[in-house]
Amino acid sequence: MRKAGRHFLQIPGPSAVPDRILSAISQQTIDHRGPDFAKVGLKALNGMKSIFKTDAHVFIYPSSGTGAWEAALVNSLSPGDRVLMFETGHFATLWKKLADKLGIKAEFIAGDWRGGADPDQIEAYLAEDKTHEIKAVCVVHNETSTGSVSPIAAVRKAIDNANHPALLMVDTISGLASLDYRHDEWGVDVTVSGSQKGLMLPPGLSFNAVSAKAMAANKAAACKRSYWDWGEMVGPNEKGYFPYTPGTNLLYGLNEAIDMLHEEGLDNVFARHARHGAAARAAVRAWGLEVLCATQGQESGVLTAVLMPEGHSADAFRATTLEHFDISLGNGLSKVADKVFRIGHLGDFNDLMLVATLAGVEMGLKKADVPHKEGGVQVAMQMLA
Repeated sequence: MRKAGRHFLQIPGPSAVPDRILSAISQQTIDHRGPDFAKVGLKALNGMKSIFKTDAHVFIYPSSGTGAWEAALVNSLSPGDRVLMFETGHFATLWKKLADKLGIKAEFIAGDWRGGADPDQIEAYLAEDKTHEIKAVCVVHNETSTGSVSPIAAVRKAIDNANHPALLMVDTISGLASLDYRHDEWGVDVTVSGSQKGLMLPPGLSFNAVSAKAMAANKAAACKRSYWDWGEMVGPNEKGYFPYTPGTNLLYGLNEAIDMLHEEGLDNVFARHARHGAAARAAVRAWGLEVLCATQGQESGVLTAVLMPEGHSADAFRATTLEHFDISLGNGLSKVADKVFRIGHLGDFNDLMLVATLAGVEMGLKKADVPHKEGGVQVAMQMLA
């Protein structure tokens, strides 16, 4: 049976795609070796530098973010290299598993999934590595499974305080273009991101922003690579081209997205996401529920992960809310499966959309007989007004 009205896709990515971007993507595909394509490619490659806030190389792959994870590792490391990672949640864990499969020795600092990476623990770990066997520190900026943000500038300072030469690699797949991010200023060597979150595109593009130090490491890195090889990208990219067939129509959309972000102003985009995160958390606490991120100052503006009361299924609640109010909420992943639901508030998103989203959640809590207090939406409205 048809349901009237729009579906609310309030998972923490893929985010809803604006009409302007859909229209751009619908343009006719052109010859990716022809002169007209160079303008498209150069605009995308240079435009993404402004989003990463970097003067370094930005490489664009037709892939999911997982591909960009692999590209970051195989281009800068060798089999048997030690890397240090921090267990911020499900996606940090997946990145570690990927490293393990590549023959890289990934070492985890354990975390409780309720905050970002701890710079002090990273500094202490590196200080013990007197012979500098650890070649990279890999951290997730915005952990999509938990709604926690790692302090990347402080992680860079921790590496420097330990006088350690390790590369700093950061996954900001769900943070870029939603939360403030500064590749150059924060001294990041490889930044990984994807198209389907703050960039407001469908899935299908991923990115590596790469420092000069990481490009130098690439020359000695012995991990086998072909499709992901930065070295194959540099020459064609200088003229706006790619070494293989690019995602032409997604690049049309990417260029439109970059224009939209700058029209709003990146600082305004970041402030909007911060405001929506604060309002969502206020609603959750007014309902008498608990936000999964327990570290003040590390809560995400991209999503809010909510702990269910003991004995209640997050997945059953999500199913009820979808059935009755046509809203999709994010599920809990691995360690927090069926224990949390996630409210996405990212991308092309405004105050009224947030209020509608929170109303759907509050009505869903009541319909699913989840113990809560009423009035969370009202608290959020007061904050937004």
